[in-house]
Amino acid sequence: MDATLENFAHRVVKAGDVNIHAVMGGEGPPLVLLHGFPQTWWEWHKVMPELGKGHTVVALDLRGAGHSDCPAGGYDKATLADDVHNVMQALGLQLYAVCGHDIGAMVALALAFRHRDAVTRLAILDAPMPGWSQWEANFTDPKVWHFGFHMKRDLPERLIQGREYDYVSTFVFDRIFDHGAIKHEDIEIFARALAQPGNTRGGLEWYRAFPTDHANALAWKKTPLTIPVLALGGEHRYGSRIVAMLQEFAIDVSGGSIPDCAHWLPEERPVEVTRALVDFLVSKTGP
Repeated sequence: MDATLENFAHRVVKAGDVNIHAVMGGEGPPLVLLHGFPQTWWEWHKVMPELGKGHTVVALDLRGAGHSDCPAGGYDKATLADDVHNVMQALGLQLYAVCGHDIGAMVALALAFRHRDAVTRLAILDAPMPGWSQWEANFTDPKVWHFGFHMKRDLPERLIQGREYDYVSTFVFDRIFDHGAIKHEDIEIFARALAQPGNTRGGLEWYRAFPTDHANALAWKKTPLTIPVLALGGEHRYGSRIVAMLQEFAIDVSGGSIPDCAHWLPEERPVEVTRALVDFLVSKTGP
């Protein structure tokens, strides 16, 4: 583990019927961090030490990724959200804030809706949300060509197998502004995780659940969230649209665009992201 994370401990937590890998450290009000595709908890390693100075930080591998279980089903965002909630309850953390990026942001939004009595604040980092009025239109964006590919049954697993490094490397660097922000060692970590038995299928199942996720979110948004919501996007990705997007789901939304950044906010601009999260989490509005 990175020396800066020496005060964080790995553990496996029983969350209902699945085992979820968690990396936990710090002290203070709980904050759970949820990664996206094709990543693991490691995407947060640059921001965890500073966040841990004021918060009990729990970075998870979602069902189907990293060292967490990869069961046959349960990859819709509602079920993934329940996994996260069950982990936090098992850890004795009854009330908590959540921050998600990419697929993890979709899970974080589902978590805030499904467990309104537990989630105190919600941070969303650079992702389109199922249920968004532009959700279907977003599928025509060339940057999300992978949505359709990943939703195809069985074929992507066969094409990616044995080429995980090539796929992850291209996937990441096609969606980055600062090409020095993510090292080849990081790509190796993510590629090795994707190559673990069951993980390629698990990650792709997150996309295959999109029709269910969209239908669920359309129902949830009829009763908007009242907790404070921070919406951040990269200047060269969703930054200009992210606040308006989240205002479709919540009444108290702040945030905006992170300059000189594309999709990978926690790695491309960790200082700015950490500062924004800390300011948001300690602000006097809300719980």
